[in-house]
Amino acid sequence: MRKKWLKWGVFVFLTICMFLLWHYSAWGAEATPAHTSAWYKWPLILFCFAFIIGIIAPMTGVGGGVLFVPVSTALFPFNVDFVRGAGLVLALTSALSSAPTYIKKNLANFRITIPILMISSLSSIIGGILGLWISNAFPQGKYYITTALGLVLFLIFVVMVTSKKVEFPEVKEMDSISKKLRLGGAWFEPSLNKVVRYKATRFLWGLLGFVGAGFIAGMFGLGAGWANVPVLNLVMGLPLKVAIATSMVIIAVNDAAAAWIYLAKGAVLPIIVVPSVLGVTIGARIGARIAHKAKPTFLKYLVLGILLLAAVMDVVKGLKGLGII
Repeated sequence: MRKKWLKWGVFVFLTICMFLLWHYSAWGAEATPAHTSAWYKWPLILFCFAFIIGIIAPMTGVGGGVLFVPVSTALFPFNVDFVRGAGLVLALTSALSSAPTYIKKNLANFRITIPILMISSLSSIIGGILGLWISNAFPQGKYYITTALGLVLFLIFVVMVTSKKVEFPEVKEMDSISKKLRLGGAWFEPSLNKVVRYKATRFLWGLLGFVGAGFIAGMFGLGAGWANVPVLNLVMGLPLKVAIATSMVIIAVNDAAAAWIYLAKGAVLPIIVVPSVLGVTIGARIGARIAHKAKPTFLKYLVLGILLLAAVMDVVKGLKGLGII
């Protein structure tokens, strides 16, 4: 009973906070003329917002881009192209800061990463090109993207609710492609005080999942960690630590490829990117230190609540812009 009240309490609290933030940001955009000297208010608001996202992200294992892009799109009056460009830079920053550590510990598996990157990088580039084309080729293109983003968030919400992480999956038999590519490895696990060996399976299904994840990452500016880890862990049978490490390397390459598309099109705006990256970076350092003290159940419902509310707000914002509601 107590847990039930906790869930609803978190949900109601987030609803009120996000409504107030949206109301303030919308009022500020309408009330502040472009020629006034109050331009610095938005970078400050973005810094504070990204700082909060940075604290939440490492405590929940969710990439900052997954939270930053949809909530920023729903709350702030920025063009969706600039928000997506900033989201890719945020996800890229997070991946580049953690990937070297995973590589040194021999957790990231390059035999699995290389064939996946050949396909997922291409799909992320196509997603970035298509996303920018839709938002600029049609008079109401940005509202199509905003609505689609909300629907994708519902998908992410469902994946996060239904997926279960398995720390050491048991792969009884490798598929033929995984055998030929020798998709396996080993690392020393301190908690077990021994070397853990593993092997992958269902390579084609995993590859299909990464094609979709890369496309979504490029089109909407979302880091694909929410999809990469379940695919590597649950579909391909990699241990959870290896799945997370390999996912970081994949994100670093995929998001870099997609970010170049946004940069070339002028959709990476420094006044949005710089305070956002600084806020997430500082917040992530604090979040990493207090992660072990936070209650996992509370954090899980916190993120799920944010994603669900952002999904609803993005869909409503998009449909209003299209004149449907």
